[in-house]
Amino acid sequence: MARSRRLLAACAAPIGLMCALSTISAFAASPAGTLTVSFLHPETYTDAAYRSAYGSDRERAQVMNDIHSHFDELAARYLPQGYALSIEVLDVDLAGHFEPWRVRGYDVRIVRDVTWPRMTLRYALRGSDGAVIGSGEQRISDQNFNMGVNVYSQSDRLRYEKAMMDRWFDETVRRRLATRQTGQG
Repeated sequence: MARSRRLLAACAAPIGLMCALSTISAFAASPAGTLTVSFLHPETYTDAAYRSAYGSDRERAQVMNDIHSHFDELAARYLPQGYALSIEVLDVDLAGHFEPWRVRGYDVRIVRDVTWPRMTLRYALRGSDGAVIGSGEQRISDQNFNMGVNVYSQSDRLRYEKAMMDRWFDETVRRRLATRQTGQG
C-alpha cells in the first residue's frame, strides 16, 4: 500500500508539471497581434505622475509603464494574430488632482467627480494584409468614472484610466475588427 502511494506521488508530480507546461505553451502557441505603444513628449503631459503634481521623470516612467502594460494585456486578449496596432500617447491626465495648498496631504491625489481621467491617443490599426483598418487621433475621457461599477481594485492606481482604456479599446479597436471580420468594412 505504501509503495503504491509513493509510486502515485512520483507519477503525479511530473503529470502536474506537464499540465502546467502545456497550459503555458497553449498560451504561447496562440500569439496575439503586434502592439507598439510610444509616449511622445511625456514631459509635457498634463498629469502623469502618481505622487506629485509636477512628477519627476521616474514617476512619469512608472505611469507610462503601467499604461503600456495595460495596452499589452488588451492586445494579448483581443488583437488577432497577424494584425498590428500602433498607439502613440500624446497626453495623459490622471483622474484626480493634487492640492498643494494643503498643509498635510499635499502629495495626496484627491479624486472628485470633476477630475475625470483623460488621454489623447493617435492610433493605427492594420489588418493581416497590411491595410489600414482604422486610424485617427482621439481624446478619450470618462466623465462618469466615479459612477457605476469599476472592475479594477481600489488599490489599483490606474483603476479609472484602465476602465477608460478598456472602453476605448472596445469601441475603437474591437468594433473595427468585428466589422472587418463580418465583411462589412
